[in-house]
Amino acid sequence: MLKIFRFMKKQDIGYALLCLLLVAGQVWFDLTMPDYMSDITKRIVTPGSAMTEIWLSGAKMLGCALGSAAMAVIVGYFAARLASNFSYTIREKVFHRVTDFGAQEIKQFSTASLITRTTNDITQIQMLVAMGLQVMIKAPIMAVWAVLKIVGKSWELSLLTAGAVVLILVVILILMRLVLPKFRIIQQQIDEVNRITRENLTGLRIVRAFNAEAYQEEKFETANRNLMETQLYTSRKMAVLMPFISMIMSTLSLGIYWLGASLVNNIPLTGPEAIAMRVNTFSEVVVFSSYAIYVVMSFMMLVVIFMMWPRAQVSAARIEEVLSTRPHITEGSGTEGSGHGSLAFRHVFFRYADASEDCLQDITFDVNPGETVAIIGSTGSSKSTLISLAARLYDATQGEILLDGKDIRDYTFAQLYRKVGLVTQKAVLFSGTVEENLTFGDAGNPISQSDQEAALDIAQASDFVENLPEKRQARIAQGGANLSGGQKQRLAIARTIARKPEILIFDDSFSALDFRTDAALRKRLATDLKGTTCLIVAQRIGTVKHADRIVVLEEGKAVGIGTHEELMKTCSVYREIALSQLSQAELEVG
Repeated sequence: MLKIFRFMKKQDIGYALLCLLLVAGQVWFDLTMPDYMSDITKRIVTPGSAMTEIWLSGAKMLGCALGSAAMAVIVGYFAARLASNFSYTIREKVFHRVTDFGAQEIKQFSTASLITRTTNDITQIQMLVAMGLQVMIKAPIMAVWAVLKIVGKSWELSLLTAGAVVLILVVILILMRLVLPKFRIIQQQIDEVNRITRENLTGLRIVRAFNAEAYQEEKFETANRNLMETQLYTSRKMAVLMPFISMIMSTLSLGIYWLGASLVNNIPLTGPEAIAMRVNTFSEVVVFSSYAIYVVMSFMMLVVIFMMWPRAQVSAARIEEVLSTRPHITEGSGTEGSGHGSLAFRHVFFRYADASEDCLQDITFDVNPGETVAIIGSTGSSKSTLISLAARLYDATQGEILLDGKDIRDYTFAQLYRKVGLVTQKAVLFSGTVEENLTFGDAGNPISQSDQEAALDIAQASDFVENLPEKRQARIAQGGANLSGGQKQRLAIARTIARKPEILIFDDSFSALDFRTDAALRKRLATDLKGTTCLIVAQRIGTVKHADRIVVLEEGKAVGIGTHEELMKTCSVYREIALSQLSQAELEVG
């Protein structure tokens, strides 16, 4: 838990120290009031006391109450500010760390869990900090100070107060032992509810198409009910604390007055001195009762923290898990290689972290500047994995990938992704305008209006963009929900082309395009981007057959490398794929 506070800024530490001083002042005011109460009690029962003296003590007591209230307001303001600043810092740290994560780390945590950790878990920490500065600091100061005030006054009353405190501590420890494991489960169950909700919203069309509303509702109901039952368990257990402490407090007050009455009664009435002793004893009992209540109130305030601490502790551990996870993929320091647009695979092997065997084995081939190299293979042959290595979404387990003659791992991320433009298998668009999507990210240089127009034209997206009511200022919904699959794919391609990278990587990025648009797009790539290196993953023979070279993958191995004509003669796997899509005559005409 304490590790998370290492991210607290100096300004926040200053706020915390100020809160500490203000709380100490508040406690001083609170614990001074019983002294004035004792003074008033003595004056009331002492014959000849002036009314002005009683009013003066009462005014001082009122001043202490007002001072305590003012301190409490100021502490509340600074505590809220510190908690907000701290949660802002932690949320920023978590977001930046998640942004640095590669695909391997994202799989380790899951998207739903990372969302919960960035929102709900940080909120738990924020609530603890806000309450902690007001209560966690005040409670021990008040308890210790109140104990020091009553030490030596009466061992009988002190023993009674100590017994009440021990009883409270025992109950608190038992409850913590029962509920702490459940708080860990609650955060995991929130992850599950988040995951099911996210999946349902993302796949809403599929849910409806398969009449699976009832099935999804049952899944959500199960997860939601599990969360509710766990929360009810912890809430019921923690609900015992407040009534129990209130009962202890009332019983303690009753016990102090009963025992105090016995002490007063045991002083014999033998003269004025005995009467004075009775008055002093009575006033001490009144003061002792107030201080004893303050001691119990201190533990009552700590109960609020004890109710929040276990869940916040679990949340802090989950946040720390994210912050302490180091990305497997780290950037180098190099910025330039010895060429422009060359790519080379040298005996590349790759295995996923949770896999028992390599999914890519001994891949070796070159992509020269300006060439178009296509990758084809059956489903599960690791085509997308190979492309991911070229874009450095993963690092090769063995071997090396050279970009312009330099190991791809030696480049800075900024320079690498200015050289390499990736169009992913699933077209991802962001909420905003068409233009904001086209100019997304840092391309090294500003993307001009003419660059946007040229990119849209090459990607065959000009027609539908011009037909939009606001053209390039038209709004795109989150994830491109208001566009068709082909439109999203063409915009994603245009976004990458507009950056003018030296190497374009298309990971099955033409799958949603019709044959005519596919052919037109490839033709424009060949003419308008003649000097740009292209690496294309595709399922269609028509998309890859005109490439300068084709790499055929089968079960993670390169079983054929060559032109379309060469592979038709020498590679049975390629020939089988080709004949399954086109007739012999169509292949020959090609």
